Amino acid sequence: MSETPESPIEIIKRGSHHLRGTLAEELASPEPGFTPDSQQLLKPHGLYQQKSRDKTDTAVKGPVLMLRGRIPGGRLSAAQYLAYDALADSYGDGSLRLTTRQSIELHGVLKGNVKEVLQGIQKALLTTQGACGDVVRNVTQAPNPWGRADIAQLEPLADRLSRHFLATSNAYTEIWLDGERVNPDEEREPIYGQLYLPRKFKICLTVTGENLVDLYTNDLGLAATFSAGILDGFFVFVGGGMGMTHNDATTFPRLADPLGWIPVAGLIPLAEAVVGVHRDFGHRAERRHARLKYVVQEKGLDWLRSELESRTSLRFEARELPPWNTCSVLGWLPREGGSWAYGLHTPSGRVASALKQTLRALVAEHDLSVQVSPDQDLILLDIPDQARADIEARLAQAGAKDPDPLERRALACVALPLCGLAITEAERALPDLLSPLRQALVKHGRLDQAPVFRVTGCANGCARPYSAELALVGQAVGKYALYAGGSSQGDRLAVEIRQRLSTTELPELFDRLIGLWAAQGLPSEPFGDFANRLGASALAASLQEASL
Repeated sequence: MSETPESPIEIIKRGSHHLRGTLAEELASPEPGFTPDSQQLLKPHGLYQQKSRDKTDTAVKGPVLMLRGRIPGGRLSAAQYLAYDALADSYGDGSLRLTTRQSIELHGVLKGNVKEVLQGIQKALLTTQGACGDVVRNVTQAPNPWGRADIAQLEPLADRLSRHFLATSNAYTEIWLDGERVNPDEEREPIYGQLYLPRKFKICLTVTGENLVDLYTNDLGLAATFSAGILDGFFVFVGGGMGMTHNDATTFPRLADPLGWIPVAGLIPLAEAVVGVHRDFGHRAERRHARLKYVVQEKGLDWLRSELESRTSLRFEARELPPWNTCSVLGWLPREGGSWAYGLHTPSGRVASALKQTLRALVAEHDLSVQVSPDQDLILLDIPDQARADIEARLAQAGAKDPDPLERRALACVALPLCGLAITEAERALPDLLSPLRQALVKHGRLDQAPVFRVTGCANGCARPYSAELALVGQAVGKYALYAGGSSQGDRLAVEIRQRLSTTELPELFDRLIGLWAAQGLPSEPFGDFANRLGASALAASLQEASL
């Protein structure tokens, strides 16, 4: 079971009266921010306290809050999207940020306005509860711009999982929604227990063949199978996670392992059992070592399979997993029934300024539902054929453009100036980091085969760099570790090639890498497959030669 002594955050949770702490009292105080202990308790309510780390930034002088939605599968009605849009203008920094877990974040909210924002989200029949913190986070699912009947069957299951793993504590309702108070001593958390989970827990749903959700990076990944068009079960994957700490070999990114197939009736019991293993065996003394992936790594798959079968009536069935062949969700795509979807590329998920205004008008005028993709893009749904030309023209006028093959799947985390964990830039630097890589791809005639590229401002991996074909991971101010060799389908880890690269070194290094690929790669061989075949040592040696 969990080890002792407890980490400081475990102690905070233990004394919090089911996530209440002194949040209500501090919310009513004139202080602009929350105390350090309360900042930890904000997270399971879907909030992070932040402050600008840019000394020259005068726009954000004191603490602000980031609010993250719990939006299963990233699916929003027109009214729900417009509610987020209006709240961003009234109480945030005027932008929306789409996340890799198909959520929407509001940035720059002042403490004095947070109740109005959360109540506005509640009126739209949404919540931020459980979007952050040591609980089951937002449940992601395969996006469905095509209106495919198989993917559509995931939607009620994603909603059901999301509801099932919401904390039962009344704290959220009491503090933010002015709900009736209950005695916390009489409350029980049947799934989470008094201490909730040792760390966050991520679940995703997809169908076999489609892996835009990056299934292998989740604590629990589920790939649906079908019989006569009806969902009949899932391939189960357990133990993925991206976070690590530089130069600490006890921490590492890990891809989830396949356990076998289960029938659809076992979904909730299986999910609850996996969460229970994390709750009961996760490391509660050292948070850097508290994710489920370390339990799986240390105890092994045979132990895990046996533990899960003992907690349920399930038996995992050995089946052959079909190959992954993920489809793009960008551009114009026909939907079942005759309407259209438009997958709008939104770099780093940032929706602001003219683009935000135009999207608001289009969603309102055409009553468009939307879906956030796991690549931080926005999919407009149910577009009538006669509206296509108008929508395309207005989006282009607002600055939207078709991404080139490199941009299409490039991801970056928020990083500076507001993320407290960031070591260096990511979102703000992404265009400048893409530029030398694009030049190398064009020079060597490989732009049409551009690799999946990701960048993060620290080693925590929020933009999933360790499953990319090529990635930069922040190590120091203006310096990055270079990773290569992941798969375009997300089913292989990249490996570290170089450390502490400065941005001035990147043009030559990218040119060398892409040149090697063009010269030595097999016909139509993706960059990640080439880098994996060549091996980390050969790649590192080649880059060392380039720097001499």
